Amino acid sequence: MRNGDRLQDAYAVAEISDGGILAVVSDGAGSAMFGAYGAWLTCRFLSVRFREWVRANPDLPSDEELADWIDELRDRISAIATQRESTSRQFAATLAAIAITSDETVTMHIGDSAVVGRKGNEWDVLCWPENGEYASSTYFVTDDPEPRLRISRRPREHDAFALFSDGVGDLALSHLEQNAHPRFFDPMFRPVDSASGEGRLVELSAKLATYLAGPSVCERTDDDKTLILISGG
Repeated sequence: MRNGDRLQDAYAVAEISDGGILAVVSDGAGSAMFGAYGAWLTCRFLSVRFREWVRANPDLPSDEELADWIDELRDRISAIATQRESTSRQFAATLAAIAITSDETVTMHIGDSAVVGRKGNEWDVLCWPENGEYASSTYFVTDDPEPRLRISRRPREHDAFALFSDGVGDLALSHLEQNAHPRFFDPMFRPVDSASGEGRLVELSAKLATYLAGPSVCERTDDDKTLILISGG
């Protein structure tokens, strides 16, 4: 959801193996002419690569393979930029992604989006937002000479996850205490945890969209707001 002009956020959610899930959130830079397209391309590219990988391999890709994918994505953006007589910077977008299997969790992160996970009654920040050198700046997939890519992997120990762009981060994270707000996430997840169905929960998604577009949220942040909730991954 956005309070204003164009929506710059994009996201993708896909099943990648038996019970495995991939989720990606990307936020196009507001100052980039094709930021929204860069965000869409980032989500689309990674969802395709992950699905192709898990069809042919029993394990998730290595850190080296993931870094190679980002290089390939950057090459693709560069080629599209050349075709449009533009530059890669005009496609600048952030990245937060998580791949969840029954025994492992892998995250990829560039910029000021975030990923959190629930373990017991606690919320752990798996990817903390990173801001750039200057105020209101951050890092992007298209940064030159290379992106500030962070990859982490851990045994599967969380039973719920949330990915979100920086517009939600202002509401969901305490920058002073460097942690996630349980009072934000706990109510969000109650209906998700208790839902009987699997896959995308259409009715709950609509209610969440209405909440994020409501005045109580938009008066606190006018950035794009994308939030993905995963329970039971």
